[in-house]
Amino acid sequence: MIMTQALEIAAGLDLHKKFIIATILTLAGGKMQERFERTHEGLLKLKDWILNNKVQAVGCESTSDYAVNIYDLLNQFMPVIVGNARDIKAFTHKKTDKVDSEFIALLTLKGMIHPSRIMPMDLRNFRALTRLRHRLVDQRTTTKNHIHSILDSELFLLSNAFTDIFGKAGRIVLNGITNGFTVDEILQCIPKNVKGKKRQLREIMEHTLSADALDRMKVNMLILYCYDKQIEDITQKALDYAYSHYPREMKILKSVPGIGEIAAITILAEIGDIKDFPTPEQFASWLGIVPRVYQSADKLHTGSITKRGSVHARWILVQVAHAVGRSRNNSLKSFFQRKEPVIGKGKAIVALARKIVVVIWHLLTNDEVYDDGIYKKSPQPKHISVKIPTNVTMEEILKIIRDAAIIIKKPDPGVI
Repeated sequence: MIMTQALEIAAGLDLHKKFIIATILTLAGGKMQERFERTHEGLLKLKDWILNNKVQAVGCESTSDYAVNIYDLLNQFMPVIVGNARDIKAFTHKKTDKVDSEFIALLTLKGMIHPSRIMPMDLRNFRALTRLRHRLVDQRTTTKNHIHSILDSELFLLSNAFTDIFGKAGRIVLNGITNGFTVDEILQCIPKNVKGKKRQLREIMEHTLSADALDRMKVNMLILYCYDKQIEDITQKALDYAYSHYPREMKILKSVPGIGEIAAITILAEIGDIKDFPTPEQFASWLGIVPRVYQSADKLHTGSITKRGSVHARWILVQVAHAVGRSRNNSLKSFFQRKEPVIGKGKAIVALARKIVVVIWHLLTNDEVYDDGIYKKSPQPKHISVKIPTNVTMEEILKIIRDAAIIIKKPDPGVI
């Protein structure tokens, strides 16, 4: 929250990788400034210096993760205000470490820093796990692109046979090639559902890879296997944590069209406690998925989205919006289909992501599961079966048919 009470003494910290410049200012005009090493001993000296001088609040910038150590160190003694670096720099054009530290202290003293959200340590660890997974997936994609490049340069056009060469059948071919199996041995291991492509695969594998390309393929396939294993382990750890600590939130998020387990854990890890956002508009603003606004002389101009807040949360929400656009009919997809012809696909996806943000806020705030009010499942019609005995007369058959016709004419209560 923003500091509103009057302060007599405040400190400002300019954080760096190896050191911290700290400045204490008083309302009477007093000033003290010290430099501390960013080590365990240095942080303890900083804490003692701030406590001994009876500082009422500490301000700093949200520089990398450096502010987290300061927050954990001092928050139990006084308010620690971690402000957005861009907001603080907007007040001044000067740039020296001492001036930065003093200016941050002045802003803190005057209550002019809007604090960033600092999550609890267990949630920060959960978020670090999901972000690590995201980074490993990106690196795995880079490795896959290297493999594509090697195959294409050697005219080994495996992508002509498979939509995804890293699927089950494609992996069998790639592993067979790098491990020196013959064409017949590889084809014998191909799953039955792609047996029809044997001839095409044989023609492709007749073009052997050069020794240099094969060596590079072996290295990249080994790296790919390591990425797969690590991503699988991290994903399972993240899912175990999410289902044990947020079972209800996971159920709510997965009920929204386009959100699966990976999207759900990413959203949970990034947003933290939804109660921190009193309105859906503030939630969307924190995610940076609202338009920039510039107003002058009663003229209002809106631009692209601000892209502030969590990059990972914004990215996964856009991916969810793409998934909704490819999904079956639902109200969210209908919203996208209405917007696309008017503003184009790119802007329509962002608008849909913004709408999904509002939906998520309402569901988590009210503890409700998503219910699509427009596209409900149609009730199944009643099926009628008539048993006809094997030995019957013609009169009995006609009676059975007449009785069946009467039943069929009766309205089905399950169908509107």
